[in-house]
Amino acid sequence: MCGIMGYIGRKDGYPMVIDGLKKLEYRGYDSAGVAIMNGTLSLYKKQGKVNQLEQYIHNQKTNGNIALGHTRWATHGVPNDSNAHPHTSESGRIVMVHNGIIENYGALKSFLVTKGFTFQSDTDSEVLVQYIEWYQITYKLTLKEAVRRALGDVDGSYAIVVLDSLNPDSVIVAKQDNPLVLGIGVDEIYIASDASPISTYTQEVIYLQDGDCAQLFDDGTYTIFDLENNTVEPSITTVKCSNDNYSLEEYDSYMLKEIFQQPESVKACISPRIDLDNYEIVIPEIDNHKRIFANANKITIIGCGTSWHAGLIGEYLIESLADTCVEVEYASEFRYRSPIIRENDIVIAISQSGETADTLAALKLANEKGAFTYSLVNTEGSTIARHSDAVSYLSVGIEIGVASTKAFTAQVSLLTMIALKIARIKGTMETKEYKSIVSQLSELPTLIKKTLETNSMMHEVASCHYEKDHAMFLGRGANFPVALEGALKLKEISYIHAEGYPAAEMKHGPIALIDEKMPVFVVATNTSALSKMISNVQEIKSRKGQVIVLKEEGQDFPEEIADHIISIPQTHEVLSPILSSIPLQLYSYHAAKMRGCNVDQPRNLAKSVTVE
Repeated sequence: MCGIMGYIGRKDGYPMVIDGLKKLEYRGYDSAGVAIMNGTLSLYKKQGKVNQLEQYIHNQKTNGNIALGHTRWATHGVPNDSNAHPHTSESGRIVMVHNGIIENYGALKSFLVTKGFTFQSDTDSEVLVQYIEWYQITYKLTLKEAVRRALGDVDGSYAIVVLDSLNPDSVIVAKQDNPLVLGIGVDEIYIASDASPISTYTQEVIYLQDGDCAQLFDDGTYTIFDLENNTVEPSITTVKCSNDNYSLEEYDSYMLKEIFQQPESVKACISPRIDLDNYEIVIPEIDNHKRIFANANKITIIGCGTSWHAGLIGEYLIESLADTCVEVEYASEFRYRSPIIRENDIVIAISQSGETADTLAALKLANEKGAFTYSLVNTEGSTIARHSDAVSYLSVGIEIGVASTKAFTAQVSLLTMIALKIARIKGTMETKEYKSIVSQLSELPTLIKKTLETNSMMHEVASCHYEKDHAMFLGRGANFPVALEGALKLKEISYIHAEGYPAAEMKHGPIALIDEKMPVFVVATNTSALSKMISNVQEIKSRKGQVIVLKEEGQDFPEEIADHIISIPQTHEVLSPILSSIPLQLYSYHAAKMRGCNVDQPRNLAKSVTVE
């Protein structure tokens, strides 16, 4: 779960590499480093953020036409200067950056120790670069051949960029189960973990496939080959120039900025897909496969973390509106059992980055089983998108904060439209109700903007409870996943232990946790379950729990049984989970800030989980 940025060409590479690392820092921020080649090799590594690396390098030699950069999220070895990338071989001749996990590094390291190699870090990555040098020295190989043969002995995943400082006219890159993109410029080539930092400089990119290797030369030429040394014909893709705004503007964090971007981000997701003149949902990816969606026996939704929660909401909506059986699976567990997937099934993969390793592996399994695969991702050209039969993009712009906010509401918005679309195809909804939901769906951006007015109230609630070590979130129906998401957000960025439950399950165990120190968030915006939720609140209050109720305007809720009541705009019940999630995002943000936490880069987490 690291970020790679590299350059080889005629210009000084460092400015472009450091700029790319800043844009990729959401992938890893335990440590950072760069290697620069200009006659001699300059290597700079530092624990901490990219700006700390910049300060460390200040006034040092940075000119050079080859530069390799890396931001790290630790897998093997604690975050420190020694474990930071780039790593060098025993002689210092070969330098490498790596994303992924070398699963058989222990055996390779033991072998190298018997050959007299010593190690300066605790990483699996250093083992690989040392192993490449062993091949090079033992068999007097070129770097290309040494890399190719070394990778033939490797078990695991990797995206690597390797430089031989004694032959500095080219670099070798390779990938397996981790993304790596080449940007083709004029007399220059860019290398990155995804296309976003490259697209500032060139729109012509090559997405390397699993098993691909390439030799990139400093005149901008290149050759692509596989591990058997067969030539691979490149497929060049044109990407849009990135217009993502990396500025914080008036906000103190990307998370807060992205929370307040949701009126615009949801509008960008839904507006092109709503034909209000005809009250229709327009999703070409479904329109082009109507028979598949009309006749599917089962839809399986796969995702991780927040995307899994979005999928759970989708399950409620597709089953209730479209009368179709839906199962939601953790992608990380999906392939380690025997999932029943048949050829007339649909598998929907949800991933903000489109690079989530577990989701990609589950998607590949679904493809092998013959299912129709459909992905909902935010990043165009991502690996999950390329491995799917159809893809719908969220189109919300880059999300930098590790805790997903605007991508989540866009995912749920898109799943709501998918449920409506399938219902329309299958004829499972009355036309009047269908049109009513479509009409209210078009008003979501305005309703979200009004919901954001709860910010000051959520700040007040947080000031009362931010010091508590535990919290509980309850919901019923489609608001149960909202409770799960609220708990996850609080855990992610404030490090408060929080749990989400179906409200009816509280009395089957979790009620034992209730006392005067336990804040309980009750998501009661679905009117169909309101009386039941009121009963749940009374059970909590009778045990001295601190109750924060989230309800819709106009709902009749007895104020005397709640410590805080937050009202959000009224909308159709199938749309309420989108609005309900926003005050919980705000609460998590404020609680984390009050606890002195880094809301954008919480400890131990990375935005894009590209390793298993």
